[in-house]
Amino acid sequence: MQQSPLIAGADDRHTLDALFINAPLRDYRLRPRTNDYTLPVLGMAYIATYARQQGFNVGVLDAEAHGLGIEATARIVNEAAPRWAAMNLLAPTYEMSAKIAALLDPGIALMVGGHHAKAMPDRVLADPRMRHLRALVLGEGELRVAALLEDEHNRRTLPGVLWRDPLLGTRAAGIADPKTSAALLGPDIDSLPYVNRAFMPQDPYRAAPTATDLRLAGERPWLRGIGVQGHWEANIVGSRGCPYNCSFCGAAVSANPDVAIRVRSPEDIIGELDQLHDEYGVSAFRFVDDLFLGVGRVINEQMDAFTRHKIGDRYVWDATGRINVLDRLTNVDLERLVANGLREVALGIESGSDRILAAMDKRITAEMTERVACRLVSHGIGVKGYFILGFPGETQADLDATIQHIRNLWAISDRYAGDIRASVFEFRPYPGTPVWRTLTEKGGYSPDDLLAYADVDLTRDGADESMRQRDEFNFSVGIQFSDVPLPRLRSTLAMLTREQHTRNQSGIGAAA
Repeated sequence: MQQSPLIAGADDRHTLDALFINAPLRDYRLRPRTNDYTLPVLGMAYIATYARQQGFNVGVLDAEAHGLGIEATARIVNEAAPRWAAMNLLAPTYEMSAKIAALLDPGIALMVGGHHAKAMPDRVLADPRMRHLRALVLGEGELRVAALLEDEHNRRTLPGVLWRDPLLGTRAAGIADPKTSAALLGPDIDSLPYVNRAFMPQDPYRAAPTATDLRLAGERPWLRGIGVQGHWEANIVGSRGCPYNCSFCGAAVSANPDVAIRVRSPEDIIGELDQLHDEYGVSAFRFVDDLFLGVGRVINEQMDAFTRHKIGDRYVWDATGRINVLDRLTNVDLERLVANGLREVALGIESGSDRILAAMDKRITAEMTERVACRLVSHGIGVKGYFILGFPGETQADLDATIQHIRNLWAISDRYAGDIRASVFEFRPYPGTPVWRTLTEKGGYSPDDLLAYADVDLTRDGADESMRQRDEFNFSVGIQFSDVPLPRLRSTLAMLTREQHTRNQSGIGAAA
């Protein structure tokens, strides 16, 4: 038994009960990674933290964060010799995960979960590379993974746990007690332990100061010492589930009818903020869930508590938000968000074409987005906008509208204290989403074609600093879904990314 120093959170004095593996997005042995930082695997860390609380020795191998290749990842797992290897399956990384699984020692039992496992369980169970698969866990895994670590035979009574019958080759599933199923499938998130950051190699992390940080330093004395080194920052989840049905999103409510939407209590969230500050010196946080600024009731409840605990006097934070919800907030509401420490809102803007926005079921218009962005930045709140190029049915006119929309937003930003940054992606379909069903059932596309993910090297014409940090975003299935040819689409993506990079470097837009 030999544990690599790249395995996070494990006790190397004892046998590993489970090693949780985040597969690389591509085989970095073939082309080195250009990212310095990748988003942490919070879901996996939650499961590992709960397993540790239940007395199991577990670790996390984040092959993406470490830029590992397929063979190197498998070698580390085999040398560590855990009882179980556990993988989170995502559509862009499924091939990487399957190739790693095929190289694992047959004495290591395999369990998998994640969006892809949930959307296509029978396909995963039938994959010969997953021949050591002993449990496929659908949905939230904390309680059921711990039960499997206690005894593999527990799978017979666990809801949402599947495996392949070794004799018949057919799907087998646990037969659960209806009285306990709900709690196992959707645990009380306030009762779960705070995420043990020992399981995440890049969280907390040191982030350079944003323009908003530097502006606020004049107003909040505790910020004046951050200097060029910036804050210690950490990612955090405030809720689970999403009530919206954006057609391209794996979190769409129609793709997750089993997920009960739950919001953590404000006191539980604030307790984690304070714990991260006390233990790691974290003073900036990023809420990565869909609801923190996505439901008016949740915003009011959380901000009441933030005000009571004077969060804005101690921390700054970013969060995802819904444009149609923010559009209904008053100026007093926005001022309260600023006073409570809000620094930046991440918005799924997606397109400048109202026709495409309707096809995506976004429930917004381009005019609404510009109105909301203007109100946010006029209050000093930064905006990070996400955009999708090449959505099915998009025309050149729709694409041109998105380009103009981004430039309109930049022009708004130039007039106010807040910054607006654009992050642009090529459309790719995810199994289980509403648009996936449309493409396969009505569009005539085969799942095999829609799953043929490959990375797109936007630096192939020469190293370009503006393309750094995009390794985890530049993926494509190589199909032209819109009316715009892929080469033109990608040149547009690169153009907008470079323009944003130039704004960042010149100080017009915030860095990071």
